Order: sequence, then structure tokens, then C-alpha cells
Amino acid sequence: MEESSDLYDVCETNGSPPWADDQHQCLEELDTVECLRRKIKYYFMNPCEKYHARGRKPWKLILQIIKIAIITIQLVLFGLSNQMVVTFKEENLMTFKHLFLKDYVDGGMDTYAVYRQADVYDHIDYIIEQYGHLHNITVGNHEYEKSGTFYTPLTVCQEFYRNGTIYPGNETFEIDAKVETECRKVYPMYHPSLQRAFPDFELHFKRMISVKITFVLKAINLQTVRHRELPDCYDFTIIIIFNNQAHSGRIKVDLENDVDINECRDWKVTGASARNIYLTVLFDCLIIITCIISFTLCTRSVINGIQLQSEYTLYCKEHCGKEVPWSDKSEFVNGWYILIIVSDTLTIIGSILKIEIQTKVVTSYDVCSIFLGTGTMFVWIGVIRYMGYFRKYNILILTLRAAFPNVIRFICCAGIIYLSYCFCGWIVLGPYHEKFRTLNTVSECLFSLINGDDMFPTFKNMKQKSSLVWIFSRVYLYTFVSLFIYMILSLFITLITDTYDTIKQQQSGTPTSELQKFLSVCKDLPNSGVYRLDKKNSCFLDCCITRFRKHQERLSSEA
Repeated sequence: MEESSDLYDVCETNGSPPWADDQHQCLEELDTVECLRRKIKYYFMNPCEKYHARGRKPWKLILQIIKIAIITIQLVLFGLSNQMVVTFKEENLMTFKHLFLKDYVDGGMDTYAVYRQADVYDHIDYIIEQYGHLHNITVGNHEYEKSGTFYTPLTVCQEFYRNGTIYPGNETFEIDAKVETECRKVYPMYHPSLQRAFPDFELHFKRMISVKITFVLKAINLQTVRHRELPDCYDFTIIIIFNNQAHSGRIKVDLENDVDINECRDWKVTGASARNIYLTVLFDCLIIITCIISFTLCTRSVINGIQLQSEYTLYCKEHCGKEVPWSDKSEFVNGWYILIIVSDTLTIIGSILKIEIQTKVVTSYDVCSIFLGTGTMFVWIGVIRYMGYFRKYNILILTLRAAFPNVIRFICCAGIIYLSYCFCGWIVLGPYHEKFRTLNTVSECLFSLINGDDMFPTFKNMKQKSSLVWIFSRVYLYTFVSLFIYMILSLFITLITDTYDTIKQQQSGTPTSELQKFLSVCKDLPNSGVYRLDKKNSCFLDCCITRFRKHQERLSSEA
């Protein structure tokens, strides 16, 4: 039997131990050490081994399997409901573009602009006219917003520099950089155009920064009735912007849509039963109860691991005179339990929000999606833990865990080089290439190049207006691709491969850590019967009694 501890070595020698008064004390200490080994070894057993060791059903494993199934069903149901919300938002946005933007065609927002003063007035008048005749032209259930008994008006706001005289021909100008805003309110079905409503309103094109047209429309998403869900009421805040910040002679027109989902004030649904809603709420309550039980069991396991860590640390300090390394201490804190605890917390919060959405208390679909989606992702990642009980599958988990610190350090170094290329490409190539206009697009472009995507268009779309910049772009792109694909990416793969080879050799070799050496002395199999908590094998209870008795004797001797 392999020897792993100083205490065990001393007690196995033929000579009398220097720290023992008699052989009986040595045997008593040996029993305590064996109990500690069995307790720790039992803690690291998988559910099947624990079943053979003590005959206890793997309730935690069964609970996790049930939880995965019901949480997945919950996510699918919520995803289908959320999909209807997203579809309703997107289709309404497209509807507003066709209703209020003159001569709009699908996919034309990138090139939708006006170039003449008359066109600007014409487009504004078109928006006001369409807004005034909304009831007669829309095929949806759109309605004006009301403030009391009156409809809320459409607002036209012009932002412009306060004062300015600009003479490009003479290359002279005088400008006051302070921005002023001038607004007009147009009520629906009263004024067909801006000029007729406000004859004195004039657009100062040379000083104009933008024109914003804002109004609110309301609608009800009736498609949820077919899925036995109560419809939501929507407030669409539509903002149409005529952007003239560049003063280039091209005024870009954009339509933005802010959506607020509210509970309908008064509703009545006939011909359909609300039973499905109540069943969904009960199902969500079942998931919350399941997650609470899972959270409790995993928290208890984490606490047990911390207690065993304290016992093992105390043993090594008192009897071996050694400090337990951090790597051995971390073995007692099961990261999978922490992951399950986090996923249970997220799922509980998401389920509560989902119940409130179903009962129309709140309408935070995005927040609920984040909690439920992240919680379900962690639950499915936790399935890998059970795959790790098989030796051939466990190597993936061990490789990821062993390579993680080196990978983080490697990414930090490579990230510095990556950021340097981002800043350089943004400032030099931005004026000549669309993919380098902003830091965000530069980062996305370079990340795509690392993965070999969109490489030829990146080279081809570089404008050749400046020969110096064009040559610099070639050097820049070639060096980046060569450095990251042929060197950094290869080194990253080598780092993972070396860790994989090391883990593979360790699986067939001898124990390497002090904790593994300590546990390797215990050769008791799970079905040997020594792990059962009965009167004949009350090792765990005897250990606690012995340690308490020794502690009292030590205090008495010191007194």
C-alpha cells in the first residue's frame, strides 16, 4: 500500500514513534486518519459509487435530470411567446416605414435621403398627411395616443445653430455654436400640411442640424389570443430624423421606433378558456420549487466540501507540519455545484418574472429572456459534469480546467497586440474603408480576418485615393493576418494540445497532488461496506467523538 503522509509513515515503522506515548495512541490516530480518508473519498465519489457505498438513492442526480427537462420545456414555451412579441415589433416597424416615408422600398434605409429643399418640405408634409389620415390608410389596429379626451399631437422640432453667416464662395463664415430648438405641434385630422398649419415656419438649411418628427401610436397584439395568452398593449414612439449634421448636401432620413409594452386596462376574451394560462403559471411554480430544492442540496454539498477542506487542512498542519496548497484546497469546492447554484438562482428569478408577464403584472420580456436563457445555458453546461464520470469523456473537462489559467494569460498578451491593430486601423484606414469607420466595426472586421472570413472583400474594398494609405493598408493587413493566423492562433492551439497531452499522461500515471496521494492509500471499494453508517462501521461518528475527546484532553493538559 502506497504511503502518503508523515503520520502514516511513522506508525508503520518498526521503531517507536517519537511523538507517541504508546502503540495504542498510534493505532487510534491511524483509525482517525483512515476515517478522514474515507470521508474525503466518499465526497469525491460519483452518484453511482455513492449508491453502492451507502445504498442511498441518487436523488440529486434524478432531480437535476428532471430539472433539465422541465426548464427546457419552459424555455421553449417562453421562446415561442417571445417570438410573437419580436415579430409584432419588427412588422410594425416595417409598417411605419411604408406608411410615413415617401416612396420607401424594403431594405432602402441605407440610401434613403433627400437632396433638395423642396424634397424636405415635401417629405415632412407627406408624414403629416399620413399621420392625419391614419384611420383611413392603415390595415392594422393602430390608434392615436390620447391625453384625456384629446389626441396627442405630432411634434416637428428643428435643431439649428443660433446665428451664422456662411459664404463658401468667399471662404468666410461666422457661426454661433449654441444649438437652438424650434418645435411645432400638429394635431391629427386638422392640418393637412406643415405650411398650412404654420405659414411662418421655415427650415434654416445652412444652419440646420436636424429635423425630428415625433409621435406616438398605440396597438394591441391580438395574435397571442390563438395561443391562449392575454394580448399586450403597445405604445410605439416613432421618431423620424432628417440628419443634416454633415451639411454635405445629403440629408439622411431615418425612422426609429421605441416600444413600450403595457398591460391592457380593460379586456374581455370570449370563446377561449383561461385554463392554459393558469396551467402555465402552475408549471412555472413547479420549476421554482424544483430549483429551490436543487439550490438547497447543492449548497449543502458545498458546505460539506468546505468542512472537509478544513478537516484535511487541520490534519496536515497538526500531524504533517505542512500547508495544503491552493490547488488541493480548490478540489473540495466543486465548481459544478457553484454553476448549478448560479443557474438555479437565475432560473428562479426568470420564472418569477415569467409568471408576472403571464399575469400581466410586468412586461419585461428582455430581462426575463436574459435570466431564463442564461439559467438554461448553465443547466445544460452542467450536464458535462455527469459525462465526466466516464473516463474517456472526462479528459475534455480536465483539459479545459488545466488550460484555463494559461489561456487567460495568453489572451491578455494577444489582446494587447489586437487592440494596437484596432486603434491603428481605425485612425489610418477609417476614412478610406467602411469596415474601419468605428472601433466596433474595426474589431469585428479583424476578428473575422482571424477566422478566415471575408478576407478578399476586405482587401478589395480599400479605396485607392491615396497611394501612401493604400500601400500602408496592404502592409497592415498582411502583417495582421500573418501574425494572428500563422503565429498567435497556432500557439494558442499548441497550448491546448500540450495541456491535453499532459492530462492524458497523468490519467495513466501515478497521483501527482498531495491530496491524490493521501487518498490513494485508501483501497476500500464503494461496495466494500465500510462506508455504510451503521453500528459496525460507524467510522465517521467515531472520528468526530475521538477528535472531540482528544481536543478536551489537550486543553486539560495545557491547563
